[in-house]
Parts: sequence; structure tokens; C-alpha cells
Amino acid sequence: MRNVKIAVLDMYEGVPNEGMRCIREILTKYAEMHSLQLTFDEFEVRIQQQVPDTSYDIYISTGGPGSPVDSEGSDWETAYFRLVEDLMAWNKTETVKKPMLFICHSYQIMCRYYKLGNVCRRKSPAFGVFPVHKTEAGMQEKVFGALPDPFYIVDSRNWQVIELNEANLAAMGAQVLAIEKERPHVPLERATMSIRFNEHFIGTQFHPEADAAGMHMYLQQEEKKEQVVSHHGIEKYESMLTQLTDPDKIMLTHDRFITAFLDYAIYGALSDRLAAIERSVQVAAHNDDKNTFF
Repeated sequence: MRNVKIAVLDMYEGVPNEGMRCIREILTKYAEMHSLQLTFDEFEVRIQQQVPDTSYDIYISTGGPGSPVDSEGSDWETAYFRLVEDLMAWNKTETVKKPMLFICHSYQIMCRYYKLGNVCRRKSPAFGVFPVHKTEAGMQEKVFGALPDPFYIVDSRNWQVIELNEANLAAMGAQVLAIEKERPHVPLERATMSIRFNEHFIGTQFHPEADAAGMHMYLQQEEKKEQVVSHHGIEKYESMLTQLTDPDKIMLTHDRFITAFLDYAIYGALSDRLAAIERSVQVAAHNDDKNTFF
């Protein structure tokens, strides 16, 4: 049985949420399905300034509340991005790579830190179940492979990433994988919804961990219901509830996105290791041939 260690970076700043529950459940079910000895540790990043070291196999950094701009230069961000830089350095030099997934708030601060685009407030909050469209690069993305185009996501944000810096994206080796739905009646740029930052780091503006049960409980809260109805109307609210029961919408993304990321992270890393062993054996055999006299 393979041992896998995952670090979950909790960015929720102590705010009650469904995201952590969903991530725990996905990891637990994945381990059972694949007969893995999978363990995961949680690190409270923003209040307790807990950041893991580089000994984990996989890293998942969550969504969270508040501004992705105002925290610039804070102590917790300094520690957080030190880890990100250390993992990048590791992946450049070591055979077995360490993949990382950045969700929502984590995705936004990555885009801001590396100056990949304009991280700014939306004109109005986005909340609900929406289609997301793959780009040409997204069509080739292995983590998106089990999802249709478009696929449906849970969107919950006041912020967005627009006005991309193509030069910085290219310098980092980054590719935009998905963008928000087209709105012909709205004269605004479509926000980026997913970026592959490099070969081993991928981020999403949306919440791929979100499940129907959690969203349903969330929407049943009187405060949230009033907020949705006041911004979007009762028909939109009822439509959101109905969409939660559709197995081809957010549950498809919930079931297939993070599991695909884990498949790549675990089995792709194993393939890298086996390939490295095979190369070393071939080099050793070649050297032996050169030094053998008959």
C-alpha cells in the first residue's frame, strides 16, 4: 500500500465554511477507493501562521474570505510564499515533483503575487452555479480531461482576475485554462477561472470541492437566502436549488476535478520516479559496458 502525505493549507481565517469538510471527505474517499495509506495535515495559515515544510507529497491551498489584495506584505503571506518558492525550487531540481492546487482566494493571491493580471473587485458579487468554458489550453489539460465543455462550477466571490499580463504568464510558463461564461449584454471582460501556473501548480477561481449537500445547507440559511434574492431575485434562488440536484453540473465537477488532480499528483509522480530509476539503470549499464574488457 502506497503512503501519501498531503498538506491542506486552510485559508479560511477561522470563518465557518463547507470547503474544509468537502476537501476532507474527498481525500478520505479517494484513499479508500485506491487503497492508499493517505494522511493529510491541516495548517491554519492566516491566523496562526502555520505553514508546512517541503516534506509532503501534495499541497492543497483552500479558498477563504476577505480581500486578496490587502494582505500583501503580511507576515502570513511572507511565510506562505516562501513555501511556494521552495516548492518551485524543489520541482526544478528533484526527480519526484510536488504538485499544488490553489483554490479561489489562494488562486487570487497567486495571480497578484506573480503579477499575472489585475486582481480587483467585481462590479457585483458572483454567487451560484455557473458554466465555465475551457480555453484551447484547457482542452488539453489533463486535470480537465474528465469534464465536458462547458462544465459547471460553484462560484462565490467578490473578486476576480482580469486584464492578464501575457508577458508575465509566458515568463512563468503559465496557461489560462478556463474563463467565465460569455455575457453579451455586459460590456465587461470575462474573468479567468483557472490557470496552470507551471507544470506542477494549478489554480481555480471556482470551488471544485463544493458538493450539493453543502451548497443546499448554505442556501437554506435565511441570511444567505435573503442576500441571493435581493441581488438576483427569487427565480434565480429557486433555479440554484434545482441545479444542485442535476448530476451533470456541480456534482460532476466535485467528483472529477480534485480526483483527477490527485491521480496526476500521485500516479504521475510515481511514473516520474520509475522513469528516473530506469534512466539510472540504463546509465549504469552503459558505463559498465564501457568498462568491461573481454
